[in-house]
Amino acid sequence: MTLPVRNKYQYFIVFITLATILNLPIDLYAQDDLMKELEEQEKKETQYIGQTFKGSRLVNGQSVETRGKGELEVIFSHRFGALNSGSYNLWGMDEAVMRMGFEYGITDRLGISLGRSSSDKTYDGYLKYKIARQSKGLRSFPFTITAVGSATIKTSPKASDNPDVAFTDRLAYVGELLIARKMSSKISIQVMPVFVHRNSVSGSYENNDDMAIGFGGRYKVTRSFTLTAEYFYRINPHENTPYYNALGFGFDIETGGHVFQMVFTNSLGMIDRTVITETTDSFKNGGIHFGFNITRSFSVGKKKAQ
Repeated sequence: MTLPVRNKYQYFIVFITLATILNLPIDLYAQDDLMKELEEQEKKETQYIGQTFKGSRLVNGQSVETRGKGELEVIFSHRFGALNSGSYNLWGMDEAVMRMGFEYGITDRLGISLGRSSSDKTYDGYLKYKIARQSKGLRSFPFTITAVGSATIKTSPKASDNPDVAFTDRLAYVGELLIARKMSSKISIQVMPVFVHRNSVSGSYENNDDMAIGFGGRYKVTRSFTLTAEYFYRINPHENTPYYNALGFGFDIETGGHVFQMVFTNSLGMIDRTVITETTDSFKNGGIHFGFNITRSFSVGKKKAQ
């Protein structure tokens, strides 16, 4: 018996439908297998976690971030007087100190910096090297670790005005290890053990060698707005010390190639030596300095091939 043409098409459609339904589980299993293979391959590859912090500074202290190879970062920092100085001083706005600094990326993990602060007319320089990077996958590591070694020289008072102060008496050195972890896309934390050596001090209330440990972090509110905080606890302050532990809060605003950081801190200094060992104001007594950091990066080397 010969089937009508219409029935032939119906049988053909039924056959295709059944074949598709029967083959669907096989396709699903194949997709699952492919996804598992991709996930396994991803685990085998090393993925480095970047942008733990927006800039090279938390508030006053360093962050684990380094500049890329051939990248020059210009850092302009400004701190006003204390808020508790009263209305006559416009709550600190009539006074200000500043620092201009430059950091250059020799490699993606090694940077060099030079800067000058108006406070004590101090010149500073440091080397910054990223020892390890937080990663997951084939080579998993929980932290980013950066080492910083710096030296400073005070040029005030002038040598001609105080010939008894030798050149070596003006020198100080700082070594610190920055250990940070990006907990999520929003939260990053950092621990900072610091050692400071000053060649010349007032022995009645200062140490030649000071140790401190810092704690800091950030919370990313939006893509371009971040809250930051840091605190340095001095481990061995002199028994007659007039100085305080440094505390700071701030927020970062990223606008294109700029990072604009507005800060509130009891430290008038903007380099590690002054922040750790020479913070003269108490945060709780209103000795708070408003200020800002502005950073701008420029590419001065050859661009990497994509």
